[in-house]
Amino acid sequence: MDLLELRNDCSIKQKKGLHFILASVLIWTAVFIIHSTELQILTKNLYTFCSTALLVPLAYLISRIINVDFQNKSNPLTNLGILFSVNQMAYLLIAMWAFKAVPDKMVMVLAMIFGAHLMPFGWMYQSKTYYILSIVIPITALLIGLNFTPQILAAAMIFFEIIFSLCLFLENKRLLSRK
Repeated sequence: MDLLELRNDCSIKQKKGLHFILASVLIWTAVFIIHSTELQILTKNLYTFCSTALLVPLAYLISRIINVDFQNKSNPLTNLGILFSVNQMAYLLIAMWAFKAVPDKMVMVLAMIFGAHLMPFGWMYQSKTYYILSIVIPITALLIGLNFTPQILAAAMIFFEIIFSLCLFLENKRLLSRK
């Protein structure tokens, strides 16, 4: 297979990563609930970090429900996708710093990291949705995060992730209709 065929294979078999975006709706909902409580901000941030650990297990469960080849071992670009995701881990160190240094802004930093890490998936999945939201989410997260509470930012992220999911659903539908 040539590179374009490998990218198409990833897009089709992994439904352009829809399972991860649907899982992130659940994660951001958890963050919203956590930041709606009366807990201390450091406790909220700790629970927020803990909730992000559920992303991969939730994505796996969702992949089973929506019939996604979670590992797609036959495609070498799957390893590149993993690298795109693991790269985000290095940036989580910034969120860990914010946890203690500016705890009220940790969710903002987390949202900006999440949004920015989407850009390479635009290339992999040939997706305008990923490209657009990889720019819109960090900028919007910055603006909302500087001016509103983490709870409001989490609500905005839920909105973005739902829109993201719908756009990916439509992209997948168009992709399969061309097949």
